[in-house]
Amino acid sequence: MKAVLSKEVGGPETLVVENIDEPTPGKGEVLIKVSACAINFPDTLIIRDMYQFKPPRPFAPGGEISGTIEAIGEGVSDFAVGDRVMCGVGNGGLQEKVAVAAERLFKVPDGIDLVKASALLMTYGTTIHGLKDRGDIKEGETVLVLGAAGGVGLSAVELAKAYGCRVVAAVSTEEKGEVARKHGADEVVIYPRAPFDKDTSKQLASDFKAAVGPNGADIVYDIVGGDYSEPALRAIAWEGRFLVIGFPAGIAKMPLNLTLLKSCDIRGVFWGAFTAREPERNQQNIAELFDLWKAGKIDPLVSETYDIEHAHEAIAKLENRGAIGKLVVTMD
Repeated sequence: MKAVLSKEVGGPETLVVENIDEPTPGKGEVLIKVSACAINFPDTLIIRDMYQFKPPRPFAPGGEISGTIEAIGEGVSDFAVGDRVMCGVGNGGLQEKVAVAAERLFKVPDGIDLVKASALLMTYGTTIHGLKDRGDIKEGETVLVLGAAGGVGLSAVELAKAYGCRVVAAVSTEEKGEVARKHGADEVVIYPRAPFDKDTSKQLASDFKAAVGPNGADIVYDIVGGDYSEPALRAIAWEGRFLVIGFPAGIAKMPLNLTLLKSCDIRGVFWGAFTAREPERNQQNIAELFDLWKAGKIDPLVSETYDIEHAHEAIAKLENRGAIGKLVVTMD
């Protein structure tokens, strides 16, 4: 079977497509014929040895997949051959077949496309955990989303609207702003490209304040980090919650005096650890996501698909912050 392999430390250009042996499902595992593998920011890091986890080489990147069960290992009773499933795998998703522990699987309901299903788990799973479990989101609040046109960003726009909030989407281009509006954003702020000098940072803070309104943003959903974080923190509400999701623009250095002046919280959102520590709550969140999808309140945007031979191009585009919605590699 074909697999996209990282055989040396480096960027997307170092990835190669080779034939490897098919895996065999062990005890408690199933073999999935992969239909689609969504590309996420960790894929850009793991091949450079910059992610929290460093699998031994050679390995395939790709952290979330959808597909059909082809074989069942010993002791698996909740799934059957032919079931349509999705799951997070950490890495190894960019190959035609994957052996996965059955406890990590979610059944994909009838009527939901497998390609789109591959784009749900990491983005919307992170966001529902962030907004509900870490952000204590409430109807009528104002949510400021940084990086609002990417996969995680659009999930935050949609879910915040589904929970009855006013959403301000912060993006880098008008094109991305239009996408955010189509997915429910009430206001859009176009920010410049970092690095910022003092005046640019101050102006962005003013732009954020004008967009969120005089009471500030009850929740800041920060997917970007770097120079963008402090201006957003300056626009937060009294007792607001600043959610740290990721930092492709770098790790921000925050002036902690602002947390005192606003009596606000800075809260980390580590969805991967949450799924391992509290699997039952995560299961409930994913079930809620499918209910929201069926109700038409969320709809993952897959903007582009790639075949396995061009998977490196998808990772490169995401790394260069050129993606809108999700980029997905399809195997069929």
